[in-house]
Amino acid sequence: MASVSIPACTGALLLDIEGTTTPITFVKDILFPYIREHLEDYLSTHWEEDECKEDVHLLKKQIEEDMKQNRACPVHVVDQTVHTDEEKAIRKVVEDVLWQMAADRKSTALKQLQGHMWRAAYASGRIKGEIYPDVVPSIKKWRERGLKVYIYSSGSVEAQKLLFRYSVEGDVLELFDGHFDTTIGAKVEAKSYERIAEKIGCQPEEITFLTDVAREAKAAEEAGFNVLVVVRPGNLELTDEESAHYNLITSFSQLQLTGRA
Repeated sequence: MASVSIPACTGALLLDIEGTTTPITFVKDILFPYIREHLEDYLSTHWEEDECKEDVHLLKKQIEEDMKQNRACPVHVVDQTVHTDEEKAIRKVVEDVLWQMAADRKSTALKQLQGHMWRAAYASGRIKGEIYPDVVPSIKKWRERGLKVYIYSSGSVEAQKLLFRYSVEGDVLELFDGHFDTTIGAKVEAKSYERIAEKIGCQPEEITFLTDVAREAKAAEEAGFNVLVVVRPGNLELTDEESAHYNLITSFSQLQLTGRA
């Protein structure tokens, strides 16, 4: 695939994570299974701690909001082997979380709890964040050329920082100027990108967004961003129309910075 130039006016790059900086398999085969396997133990161990209480509170609020909006909700099955109120409450939270994960929900409440669980796993060395080999060298080059680099992912800001702090490349967190998650808005809504541009302090046309998801690319484009779609192994296949419409890259090294010192 040929090199792709970004506009000379570009002052910032906004990067997706899953399928863009990091293999989708890392999220699906490492991060998510870790949550499913350790969720009940984690809740039992941390149930009385303030952070865990806040996570559970947000999850309950999410379910209440879903019910108000007539959205689908998990159906709780009565477990005759559970006896104490705490055990029942934990079991209900487990069912809620597993249901949201199975439905591929991007709720802030879910992402916050997951981030807190991953924190301990990263710190202990049980998990290391995977990054494509072209990512770190390219970002260093962009920064040397005066560009700012930001992350926008459906994973919480904390989860993003953990991935890059405890990565296979070591601690590369300092390469990023800021992080955004779903607290600023959904990634498929143009308004979210308008808010990000305002936060960064750039005009939309001065920001280039890299993602593997066409719906996100469309939303960013509607907000006035320059968009590149990243084609990596395992990513969702683009339609012919999408492939024709967007500039495509298979590696960050293909990105050419035109008109910059």
